[in-house]
Amino acid sequence: MTRVLVVQGHPARQRYHPCHALAQSYAEGAAASGHDVELLEPAHLRFSLLSSRAEWEHGVLPPQLCAAQESLRHAEHLVFVYPLWLGDMPAMLKGFLEQVARPGMFINLDQGKAVSTGLLHGRSARLVISTGMPGPAYRWLSGAHSLKLMRHDILGEAGAAPVRATVVGSATSMSAERVLRWRRRLHTLGQRAV
Repeated sequence: MTRVLVVQGHPARQRYHPCHALAQSYAEGAAASGHDVELLEPAHLRFSLLSSRAEWEHGVLPPQLCAAQESLRHAEHLVFVYPLWLGDMPAMLKGFLEQVARPGMFINLDQGKAVSTGLLHGRSARLVISTGMPGPAYRWLSGAHSLKLMRHDILGEAGAAPVRATVVGSATSMSAERVLRWRRRLHTLGQRAV
């Protein structure tokens, strides 16, 4: 049994988006195979965006995010599901990561320099990114910047490996049938907790 944390990063609270369906399918697949699953949606948490390095280093973490940090600490497999907006993750997800990844979490500060804590060493991750462009165009023509940021600079820097990726291309024009196919695929990945 693996402790799985699924972070659904679409910022819509009321409107249903394919990211919600994909995250739910992954979580259901993992639970069906006996994995311990938690689904976390930053859109339902209350926190402000950080406005300075001093606030990031010394500010008080909002109470709801203390529980999110604990979830990240205890997960053995992390899944981040989010849409690509202006070439990157939505601001709400980025703001969430900036809040929870304060010094002592993913990195420590040694005389002002960032040093990895290795917190995620031995843990795996999956990124599920939806984009309006075809998947190969995102990966090869636009450079997959958000994927690289998460894989190397955020999760990889904290020690997570492997960090696998699933790119759901042409997501803005998906038929109900295609959404169902993606849901089945994510359910299967969840069953295997990969």
